[in-house]
Amino acid sequence: MEQVTADTLKQAGKVIAVHLAYQSRADQRGRTPANPSYFLKASSSLSLSGSDIERPAGCELMAYEGEIALVIGTAARRVSPEEAWSHVGYVTASNDLGIYDIKYADKGSNVRSKSGDGFTPFGPALIPAADVDPAGLRVRTWLNGEPVQDDTTAGLIFPFSQIVADLSQLMTLEPGDVILTGTPAGSSVAVPGDVIEVEVDAPAAGLSTGRLRTTVTQGTAEFAAFGNQPKVSDADREDAWGSAEAAGLTPKGLSADLKRKLTSVGTATLSAQLRKRGLNNVSIDGLKSTRPELRIAGTARTLRYVPNREDLFKTHGGGYNAQKRIINTLNDGEVLVMEARGEPGTGTVGDILALRAQINGAAAIVTDGGVRDVAAVAALDMPTFFTGAHPAVLGRKHIPWDTDLTISCGGATVQPGDIIVGDSDGVLVIPPSLAEEVADDAIVQEHQETFIAEMVSEGNSVEGLYPMNAAWKAKFNDWAATHPNPAAQ
Repeated sequence: MEQVTADTLKQAGKVIAVHLAYQSRADQRGRTPANPSYFLKASSSLSLSGSDIERPAGCELMAYEGEIALVIGTAARRVSPEEAWSHVGYVTASNDLGIYDIKYADKGSNVRSKSGDGFTPFGPALIPAADVDPAGLRVRTWLNGEPVQDDTTAGLIFPFSQIVADLSQLMTLEPGDVILTGTPAGSSVAVPGDVIEVEVDAPAAGLSTGRLRTTVTQGTAEFAAFGNQPKVSDADREDAWGSAEAAGLTPKGLSADLKRKLTSVGTATLSAQLRKRGLNNVSIDGLKSTRPELRIAGTARTLRYVPNREDLFKTHGGGYNAQKRIINTLNDGEVLVMEARGEPGTGTVGDILALRAQINGAAAIVTDGGVRDVAAVAALDMPTFFTGAHPAVLGRKHIPWDTDLTISCGGATVQPGDIIVGDSDGVLVIPPSLAEEVADDAIVQEHQETFIAEMVSEGNSVEGLYPMNAAWKAKFNDWAATHPNPAAQ
């Protein structure tokens, strides 16, 4: 097969990269796009197999992304998806390297973070596109000989024909142009001394690019003072490494201990503690639970519905819409909170999607709208908090519009990452920064109230006891010495 050479690299007038294209990567990132989006890399970032790639001095996070690269064979302008593949000349392997340390300065463009010299290794062999089925390709990546990425084009959200056709709507794709088609799950960070290998093959056709090999080296030239300097946040580290755990960070979400504390006390007690801190508008009102015997605590993911307008429903309501995308990407311990404007006249979720949320490990669904298939939803282990039952599908009143943003639900403001607790009394929103102290003080309060209830049951008056005066506090302390608080253990 023909090999990628320096002349091949010179023929690439454009290098276009897809942001997110594989479902495995979307699941890892917690979001699934409705349509493909793109960024440009400098053609000078292309490099041959066997090249050494420098991690710039002062930088911490060089991330690798094994990808399938398409090389345009004949010019494409306003082509249809059915025509698109015929304009692809070759398929090969690529590594979409990038420096997270400078992403903040690019403001989403990736101009510098992804376009360093050599940051797009490419090759080594070119597989003729006409000889393979684009739906039957595989991409694999190895880091120091260990497999780290393995996926096939069956896992694409957007087929290659759609990507080529979409790009050709506004620009002419010219012979030699390169399209990097996105990376699957498993992308992570490489450090100086690491060897990264990427291979693309078509198993059914018995064709392979061979392994694209790149060695990471340490740069010595510092960034000049007249430009942006490298800097990273913990969010960058988590993004680059692929998870908080891989980055050595405390994982997002509730710790097991905090979840235990929050679910050991009632929302009534937590509400009292929030009120002591000046937070009176943190209850999601007017809801009932399908499982009132259960207490839940988790971190919020959010979904906003807007009132139905028929022309907009055609573009946003059908297919793999915002509702399906967020439910499909819920993670363990998350609570999906929906803004439905308090509209009870249609369902906002039904049995199939509620089941999917449960399978994904969601702690609960909270909606200030209706629920359909209530009997089936109530039979699930996962609670759903809702206003009432309604048989209609969501399109009667709603369009699922956007996700993971600040919303209103049941009169309360909810942000992604807020802590949601719920039980038979209702649902509360707890700011994450207050959760530990609120939980600890609520545990103490319930221990005191256990004592108070015991004293009342013995016939004592509530005067001076509820709340306790100094004399009763002294008696409580004596009682507590022999009645340890089980929730505080």
